[in-house]
Amino acid sequence: MKKIQLNKLQLTKGASIQEQEEGSGIFRLSKEGAGFLLPQLMTCEERYLTFRIEVLEEHSLAMNLLAYVHEEMEEEHSMEEKHSMEEGHSMEEERKPAFTVRLGLLPRVETTVCIDLNWMDAGELFPEALPGTLKIVCHGRRVSREELSEIVLSSMPAFHDVKLRISDMMLTDTYPEQTLPDRKPVDRFGQSTWKEWTGKVKSDADLKLRLEAQLAESGSGYPFENWSAWGGWKEKKLKEGTGYFSKCKQDGRWWLTDPEGYAYFSMGPDCVGLGGDCRIDGVENWLEWLPEQDDPAFGGMLAQAAPRGNRKRGMRQFSFFKANLYRAFGEDWQQKWERMICGQLKKYGMNTLGNWSDGKLLGRLDIPYVTSLPEFPATKQTIFRDFPDVFSEEYAREAESCAQALAARRDDPLMIGYFLRNEPMWAFVDNLVLADEVLYNPADTVCKERLIGFLRERYGEIHRLNAAWGCALEGFESLWEPKRDVSKWTAQSREDMREFSRQMLRAYVEIPVRACRQVDPNHMILGMRWAWISDPDLVTGWESFDVFSINCYAVDPTEKIQHVADLGVDLPVMIGEFHFGALDAGLPATGLEAVKSQHDRGAAYRYYCESVAAHPYGVGCHYFQCYDQFTLGRFDGENYNIGLFDICSCAYPEMLEQIRECSRRVYRIAAGQAPRCEKEAESIPMIAY
Repeated sequence: MKKIQLNKLQLTKGASIQEQEEGSGIFRLSKEGAGFLLPQLMTCEERYLTFRIEVLEEHSLAMNLLAYVHEEMEEEHSMEEKHSMEEGHSMEEERKPAFTVRLGLLPRVETTVCIDLNWMDAGELFPEALPGTLKIVCHGRRVSREELSEIVLSSMPAFHDVKLRISDMMLTDTYPEQTLPDRKPVDRFGQSTWKEWTGKVKSDADLKLRLEAQLAESGSGYPFENWSAWGGWKEKKLKEGTGYFSKCKQDGRWWLTDPEGYAYFSMGPDCVGLGGDCRIDGVENWLEWLPEQDDPAFGGMLAQAAPRGNRKRGMRQFSFFKANLYRAFGEDWQQKWERMICGQLKKYGMNTLGNWSDGKLLGRLDIPYVTSLPEFPATKQTIFRDFPDVFSEEYAREAESCAQALAARRDDPLMIGYFLRNEPMWAFVDNLVLADEVLYNPADTVCKERLIGFLRERYGEIHRLNAAWGCALEGFESLWEPKRDVSKWTAQSREDMREFSRQMLRAYVEIPVRACRQVDPNHMILGMRWAWISDPDLVTGWESFDVFSINCYAVDPTEKIQHVADLGVDLPVMIGEFHFGALDAGLPATGLEAVKSQHDRGAAYRYYCESVAAHPYGVGCHYFQCYDQFTLGRFDGENYNIGLFDICSCAYPEMLEQIRECSRRVYRIAAGQAPRCEKEAESIPMIAY
C-alpha cells in the first residue's frame, strides 16, 4: 500500500486547495474541468487506486481518469468522446487521452471510489462500482504502462466551479470495503430528500389525486384526425397496404409505411414499463422506507440476483414505480396504469413503444412497437469484448437458435420491426481494427485460422509477407502467437488487416440476418443501434437490413444521419435513443444532453425530432426514456432526469405539450410542406457517465 498526498504541485490549471490537513483536502475545480496529476500511477505495481470523496454540491459530478501516451497528443477528441462528452471546453481539450475511466458521484455523501488499473487493457466497457457510487465507463484503446506520458484525475466541464473533499488516496492490492454515512437521501416515494421542486409528491393523497386525474384525461385515440389507427399519415398513401409495416423511397425521400400503406414516422419513448430498476443493494440504509420481503402488498416488488461473471456484487432492486401506482390505484393498479400510459402516449402524439418496453404490453396495447432480438448470437470464445468468433460453426448454430425467438410475434401487424442488438461493446473503440484483435488474442479461434489462410493465399510465401509488413516472421504459423497492433506496422499491413476486418463484419451481420428472415419474413430488420459510427467500415453489411439504426445523443442529429448516407448506406435511418435532461426537478444528473429547465427539455425534443423528419433519410426517433431514473442509480448507476414521467408516474407537462405540437407538425415537415422549428432550448454542460 502506498499513500498519495495531493499537493499544489499536482494540481492542474483551474484547481485550487481550499482546506487541507494530513490525508485530506477540500478542492475547488474550475467549471472548464480541472483536477490532479497522478504520476504515481505510471510506475506503480499495485492494482487499485482508491480514495474517499464527497461532492460538496447539490448535483452529481462526473470525473475522468485520463491516460495519455507519448504518440497521441492530438488536437481533436475522438468520435467516442463526442458521443459521451458535452461540447464544452475542458482543460484537457488540446490533447486526446488514449484511455479514459469515467465515473459518476452522488452529491453530499462521502463514498469510496476504486479504480482498477487493469481496466487500461480495455477489456471491460462497464466495470463494477462500489455501492454508493454511480456508473463507471471505460473509453478508448488499451494502453500499456510503457506508453504512458501522463495520468490525470479531472472533473468534467460543468456550468459552475465545483467543490469536493478527497481523503485517504492510496495505491493498494486490496479491494476495498465500502463505508457509507448514515443518511436518508431517498423518501418513501423514491424521490430525493435533498431538494424541493415543482411537482414533488408530498403525500399519498397528493399522489392519488394527480394520477387519478391523469387516468381520467387519457382518451382512446390520437388527437389528429388525419392520422390512421396506426399513427400513420392519411394524407400520404405511398403503396397498397401489406398488412405489415414496410419502407418506401419516393422522390429521393425514405418513408416507413403503416400496414395500410400510409406514410409513417415513428415517435415514442423507450422503456415503457415498470421494472424494478431502482438498485438498492448496499444502500438500503439510505432509504426512508423499504418493505419486508413478506409484505403482502409490496414484497413482490423486491428482486434479488446473484453476482454475474467476475462481479463481486449481487443486485437487489425495488420498484418504487409499482409501489407508487399501488398507493394511488390499489389492487388493480396494473390495469389502470396500462390504460393510463396508453392514453397518455396517444394524447401527446406518440405512435410507437420504443425498445425495451415491457414485453407484456407489446401487441396488447394498440400502439405499434419495435423490439429487439432477445439474444444476439455469441460464442464461448470472443475476439474482443463481445465480438464473437464469427466464422465458427458455433456462431451459425447460435444465430439459428437465437432467431427462433422471433416466431411468437411474426404475425403481429403492430410490430414495426426488430433490432438485432443494441450498441455492441466492441464498437466503442474508435477505428478498431478487428483483425488486429484476432492476432492479439492468444486463443486459437476460427477467425485466426481464416485470417492466416487469407494471408497465406495472398502472399504465398512468408518472405513476401515479411517484405510487405516490415517484419521477420519465421512462417505463417508464427501468427498463431499473439501480435500487437499489426495494422500499424506498415501501410500494407493496415490494408490487409482492414480488408479481413470487413469480411468479419459482413459475417457478423449476414449470418444472423439470414437466420432471422427464415423465421420471420414479415417484419423489418432495423439494424444494430450503433452507439455511433466509430469507424467507416462499421456500415459493412448494411444491405442486409431494412432500416439502418443509430443512437444519437446530440442537439441536432442532422449531421449524424447525413454521415450514414455519405458512407453509402441507402436505407431509412432510425434513431433508437436520444434525450435531454435538466436539474430543476428531482434528479441530480442530466443525462448525455443537458438543458436548463423542463421547458427547455420539451423545446429540445421538438427541435431534435423535427430535424430527423426534415432529413430525407430520417424515418423515426425514439426518446430514451419513458420514466426518470432512480436518484441513487438504476442497475448500472445512471440517475438522470430524462423521463416523460417521474418516478411517481406524474407527467412533465412542460415537455409533453411540446411533444404534442411536434407530433402535430411532423408529417408536414417530412413531406417538405413546413420547416422545422427554430432552436430554442438553452444547453448547459451535461452531468452524465
